[in-house]
Amino acid sequence: MKMLQDVVKESRWWTCLSLLLLCIGFAKSSEITFELPDNAKQCFYEDITKGTKCTLEFQVITGGHYDVDCRLEDPDGIVLYKEMKKQYDSFTFTASRDGAYKFCFSNEFSTFTHKTVYFDFQVGEDPPLFPNENRATALTQMESACVSIHEALKSVIDYQTHFRLREAQGRSRAEDLNTRVAYWSIGEAIILLVTAQNKTRIIISYES
Repeated sequence: MKMLQDVVKESRWWTCLSLLLLCIGFAKSSEITFELPDNAKQCFYEDITKGTKCTLEFQVITGGHYDVDCRLEDPDGIVLYKEMKKQYDSFTFTASRDGAYKFCFSNEFSTFTHKTVYFDFQVGEDPPLFPNENRATALTQMESACVSIHEALKSVIDYQTHFRLREAQGRSRAEDLNTRVAYWSIGEAIILLVTAQNKTRIIISYES
């Protein structure tokens, strides 16, 4: 009897884990990192149903002053969001009608610096982990544990994503600083050589 209970318990845990993986895998979200050349503009489109809650989050990882122009329009061309030279931002809205929503990133104000941009466009909310999760009936202890684990996993994924972005941005800044220091050191070395050569010439001219 005890062995049967253990098997049932283990089976429930595997079912819970499978539901977690399926829920994470089927969450509708567009997460992209792309290169935005100088003097360029890149647009993306997403078909959204009326009444759906959406969130657009973006961050410039590398390039120039780490800023970019962002613009979001509904299917009628009405501007829902517009910001100039932003390093990062997040915007949440509810679709007012069905259709293709357009959001664009522009680097047209930069004439020689290309950017690397990350964005995450979330459409709708995650489906309930269990059919009765949104009902008045109480969840079992196993179901409550699965819901808690699911929320914790989502938090971990978000944290890891933002950590990778900060790490990539920090690495880019460090490489840029290292390049500037190298050029500055080369310039100082050239100045020292020229100064030493001039002093040598002056001393030789005095002796002669």
